[in-house]
Amino acid sequence: MKQQNINRKSKKQLRHKRITNYLKKIDSQKLRLVISKSNKHLIAQIVDDRAGKVLVTSSTKQLKKVATIDTAKLVGEDIAKKALAKKITEVTFDRGGSVYHGQIKALAESARSGGLKF
Repeated sequence: MKQQNINRKSKKQLRHKRITNYLKKIDSQKLRLVISKSNKHLIAQIVDDRAGKVLVTSSTKQLKKVATIDTAKLVGEDIAKKALAKKITEVTFDRGGSVYHGQIKALAESARSGGLKF
């Protein structure tokens, strides 16, 4: 039976779990670029699911700025630069249950222009 009265946070967690499971089923060999978004900050991590480790991370907390579209572009460029330094070129994009527009879209486009392929 489907739960109808669940709050927004629970819905986002369910979406994120569904997306993550789908990405793991499609290609479990690739690394995941996981995006976490809050009201103030945006966090991007490249995760190796086989080893269970975070390889590269970048966030607006490190840049000491509040999350906007401009800072999302900076985070995307930073994560791409750090990934290329560790010789990571291909990842799958896990938007973390968020809708693909605004900050998420800006981060993805700047990571692509920085050299990551997904």
